[in-house]
Amino acid sequence: MSDNKYTRKDALKAMGGFALGSITYPFLRPPFKKKRPNIVVIMCDQFRADVCKREGFELDTTPFLDRLAENGTWFNKAYTSAPACVPARASMLTGRFPNATRVKSNHNIQDATFEADLIDVVKSQGYRTALVGKNHSYLKPDKLDYWSEYGHLGEREPDSSKEKTFNKYLRGTSFYAEMDPAPFPAEMQQPARIVRDAESWIGDDSKNNSPFFLWMSIPEPHNPYQVSEPYYSMFPPETLPKPLAGSDALSKKGNKYVIQKKLMKMGYPNVDKQIPRIRSNYFGMMRLIDDQIKKFVSYLKRQQLYEDTVIVFLADHGDYAGEYGLIKKGAGVPECLTRIPMFWHGPGIQQSRAAHPSHVSITDIMPTICDMIGTPLPEGVQGRSLWPMLQDNSYPTDEFDSVIVQQGFGGLDYKSIDELDPYKEGCLVKGETKFNELNSWSQSGILRMLRKGDWKLVYDMQGRGKMYNLAEDRAELNDLFDESNFITKKMELIQDMLAWELKTQDPLPLPRKQYVFKRGPKNYWAPYK
Repeated sequence: MSDNKYTRKDALKAMGGFALGSITYPFLRPPFKKKRPNIVVIMCDQFRADVCKREGFELDTTPFLDRLAENGTWFNKAYTSAPACVPARASMLTGRFPNATRVKSNHNIQDATFEADLIDVVKSQGYRTALVGKNHSYLKPDKLDYWSEYGHLGEREPDSSKEKTFNKYLRGTSFYAEMDPAPFPAEMQQPARIVRDAESWIGDDSKNNSPFFLWMSIPEPHNPYQVSEPYYSMFPPETLPKPLAGSDALSKKGNKYVIQKKLMKMGYPNVDKQIPRIRSNYFGMMRLIDDQIKKFVSYLKRQQLYEDTVIVFLADHGDYAGEYGLIKKGAGVPECLTRIPMFWHGPGIQQSRAAHPSHVSITDIMPTICDMIGTPLPEGVQGRSLWPMLQDNSYPTDEFDSVIVQQGFGGLDYKSIDELDPYKEGCLVKGETKFNELNSWSQSGILRMLRKGDWKLVYDMQGRGKMYNLAEDRAELNDLFDESNFITKKMELIQDMLAWELKTQDPLPLPRKQYVFKRGPKNYWAPYK
C-alpha cells in the first residue's frame, strides 16, 4: 500500500473519463436497471477450448455451452497465465501473473502475494459470496459466506452413504482412469452434486436483496477420467477424430515431451492402448458438465434470476487428451494446455455468434469484474478490463493484439530421467499405477509463450526458441524460429514478448514516500506505446 495522501481513488473521483487519441472512454456507468448483477464464475478444470462444435470440432461435446457463448461474447484467443491449477487460479483471483503472485507451481499456494483479490472486491461492494466445488487456491473457508468444497478424489466430507461409496470409488482410480462405465448414475457425479449445492445456497438465501457472487468450480474433466452412462457410450473410441499429432511427434516437440512420455509409461504401462478410451471418457465428461450447466441456467430462469446474472465460463488450463500420445498436462506450453475457453453472458454484454478477435488472459477476469461493478482496481493488478469490448464499446484494439503465458518454477531443465530418481522425487510410486505429470522434469526451467494472431513464439531462459504459424500448423510441429524467411516476424514476436515481460514485473510494493504511481485507464498500456 502507498503512503501517498493523494490516492488512486481520489484520481478516479476527479476524472470523468480518459482519452486515447481521438476517442474518449467514460468511466463505468453500469447498464443495469435495478442493481449490480449477480456474478457466477464457472470454472472447469483441465477443459480444452478446441474440442467443441463452436470451434469446429467434429463431436458435439458442449451444445448448451456453445449456445450460451454465442448469446454472449466469447473468445478463441483466451489463455491461462500458466498451464497448472494453482498458478492459474491464483491469477484469476488476483488479476496477477505467476511472476507477481509468486505462485509458479502447485506447491506454492501459501506464497500468494497480492493487495486484495476478487473476493475482497465483491464483498466490499455488498456481494454475498460462495465457493461450491474445487478450491485448489490460497482461499480459506472463512473468507467466503458459504463454502462447499469438492476434490478430484471426493475429498469433501460426504453427507450420505451413497456419496461415501462414490468417493471410495474415485479414490480407487489411482487418479488415472477407468476403462468401464462408472457404476453410479450421472446424478452422483460431482458436476451434478455441485450444481445442486449451488442451487441450494442460492435458494436458501433468496430473500436477501444483496447480489451474489458464486465461484462454481467443477473438478472435471480433469483425471481421473471416469464417467457414468449414458455419457460413457456417447462418444465411442472407434468414432473419435484423431489427435492432431501422435507419439511419433514427441521428438519434434522437444526433450521434455520425450521424458514425460517415458515417465508416463513407467507409471501407466498400458497408457498407449488406453488413450482411445480415456479420450472417450474425457469427451463424455465434457457433455455431462454441459448438461449440468444447462440445468443450473434453467434454475436461474425459474428463480427469475437469469436476467440479472452475469455468467463467466472458463477453464484454468487444458489437457493433452491424447495429443502427442500424452494425457493430463505437464511438459511445455502447447495450445491444448494453454488456450482456454472463455465467454461472458448476461445483462449489458454484447451477443455475437462469432468469436471476439482480442487476445485475452485469465488475469483479465478480476479487473473486468471490478470495472463491471464500478470499483477501482487494487494496487498490483496486472490484468486489463474487458468490459468496454463486452459492451461493444470502443477500446484500444492494439492493447489486445497479443498475450503471454508463463511456465516453470526456475533453475535448469533436467535432460534425462537418470539425473533424478523419479521414485524419490515423487513422480512415480513403486508397485503402484501412479504418475504425477507435474514433476521436476516437466516443470523445471523458465518458459514463456506469446500468441499474436496466427503466430506463436516459445522461448526459454537459455535463449532457445520455437516459432509456429498456427493457421498452417495446428499441431505446432513445424518450427520456423531459425528460418531466414521469417526473421522479421521473429523479431516482432521477440519484441512483443520482451514488452510483456516488462509489463508483468510486479509493481508491489509501490514507492512509499514521494513518487505517485500512474496506472493506465482500465489498466491499459496502449496510451504509452
